[in-house]
Amino acid sequence: MTSREGSKSRANWLLLVALTLIPLASVAADAAWAHPGKVLRVSIDGEEAGFDPQAANDSYSSTVITAIFEPLYEYAYYGGAHIVPRTATSMPEISADGKTWKIRLKPGIRFADDAAFKGVKRELVAQDYVYSWKRLLDPRMRSPSVETLAERLLGAQAAIDKAKQSGRFDYDAEIAGLRATDRYTLELRFAEADYTFLPYLTGTPLAAVAREVVEAYGDGNGRVMEHPVGTGPYRLTEWRRGQRIVLEANTGYREEYFPAPPKDADAATRAIAKSMAGKRLPQIGRVELSVIEAPQPLLLAFDSGALDVLELPFELAAKAVDSSGHLLPRYADQGVTLQRVVDLYLGYLFFNMDDPVVGGDTPERLALRRAIVMAYDVEEEIRVVRNGQGMRATQPIPPDIEGHVPGLNVSPPHDPAAARALLDKFGYRDRDGDGLRELPDGRPLTLHIGTTPEDRERDDLIRKNLRAVGIRVEFVNRKWAGLLKMARAGQLQAWMLGLFPVSADAVMLTLYGPNAGSNNLARFRNAEFDALYRQSKQAPSAEERRRAYQRMAQIVGVWNPWGLRVYAIRSALVRPWVQGFQRNPHFFQVWRFCDVDVALQKAGSQRSAAR
Repeated sequence: MTSREGSKSRANWLLLVALTLIPLASVAADAAWAHPGKVLRVSIDGEEAGFDPQAANDSYSSTVITAIFEPLYEYAYYGGAHIVPRTATSMPEISADGKTWKIRLKPGIRFADDAAFKGVKRELVAQDYVYSWKRLLDPRMRSPSVETLAERLLGAQAAIDKAKQSGRFDYDAEIAGLRATDRYTLELRFAEADYTFLPYLTGTPLAAVAREVVEAYGDGNGRVMEHPVGTGPYRLTEWRRGQRIVLEANTGYREEYFPAPPKDADAATRAIAKSMAGKRLPQIGRVELSVIEAPQPLLLAFDSGALDVLELPFELAAKAVDSSGHLLPRYADQGVTLQRVVDLYLGYLFFNMDDPVVGGDTPERLALRRAIVMAYDVEEEIRVVRNGQGMRATQPIPPDIEGHVPGLNVSPPHDPAAARALLDKFGYRDRDGDGLRELPDGRPLTLHIGTTPEDRERDDLIRKNLRAVGIRVEFVNRKWAGLLKMARAGQLQAWMLGLFPVSADAVMLTLYGPNAGSNNLARFRNAEFDALYRQSKQAPSAEERRRAYQRMAQIVGVWNPWGLRVYAIRSALVRPWVQGFQRNPHFFQVWRFCDVDVALQKAGSQRSAAR
């Protein structure tokens, strides 16, 4: 996301400078749990919408939501695609036909204290998940995650339809596929066998909220964006929209300790685990987030000692990391460490398969899409636009997600000469000598690509690359929401987008034929692909699903409804007084696992402020 300079950012910067002047409280050098004197200072580089897990859909809000609310499962802290229980006692019990899942909750988990509970210590129970997931189905909520449940659970779509007809969602009516069979047991029943649902159970939309809180603080649509109350390690204590967010430890959080490292852990991971061994979570008593949208003030805040961790936007990468991916000496000499991971992000160019110019399955349309993909220089995007913070995408499923096939590459190489030859062969020639090609029927060939005002640098690259093979480009410049509306209506030829998938299923769902017009923006319909998608959901073994995903990826590589571009690299600069921090692409933040050496923090911040 390209950020903007502005008065709000300058105000945030002044606030951060002031923070460096506040003396930090002394903390005993022990493993004190959730000590209020331990403060972690971090930032987000965009404005948050609010903190309702069933309503919010932006990464900035989700960063805070994941500290307050808890889903049933999460990914293991040390990385990889391994999922572990969070509020559940164990992995789901799945029936022989794959249609019924039973999930048992840990007893004794409690929501943070709140006036909505009228002085009662409120325990988390299975019915809380039933209620929370029904909120996803309530049309008033306009939840972006409704399809996660509507297309799977028995009775879910019928409940939605009934609410649309009556104007009211009945939270007390039973849904056959979503039941609490006792205080701690959740039962899910699917219309068809589904072995791909587990990763969705790690996501914030399926976290638990309490009905009492919604009824006390909900707005006219039932959303609670400003008063979040969850079972997680932190609670919201201050929020100045677009400026500052403060979280403090939930003193009612259950007993939990830093996880032991896996047996095959590398030396860096073992060192992190050793520094945190035996410590109860969370160690940090207060997290202060500053909203700083412009890149330069963000870097100045870190350099001045006002931030302990900097999530490095790719616009700033060249100021901290060299071309080989190593930390520059000016930071390494201060003891700052660099943590880099390949993010769960796929950047791609979609083509509208219903469009009369770029869509369809005739040989010349296939050739046109492939030529456009070969003409675009992904490596130049990574080098120039992303400052090296990316790697070329080879398949639709990003690394670190079950279903990614090591060594598989379905994306054609950057080859302008081959692109020109392909266009010539299928009748896309320059007939009037102006250096730009016409369609086989003689009309001008023009590619209309959606864009936003923030994408100017990438637009210049697209225009240059496609001009080099004789294709004229016109940009449809709108705000992001407007482009999304056009894409869903089939009114865009092409658009460069990014996808943050929770699972392989979430990737392939966006190319599944029946979803054309909703999440399937490419409007791709392929009988073999659709059959393989249904097969993958019903395959009980990971190996069966992997084979299905591999073939689906190959189909994408042949038909090119998407031109695969990049997997993003996410980098963080971490001050030496922050302990336990390990970058994990499955986590929006890792504050619960961190600690702060307050003496080092105070001394280091003072040195940075004096520079």
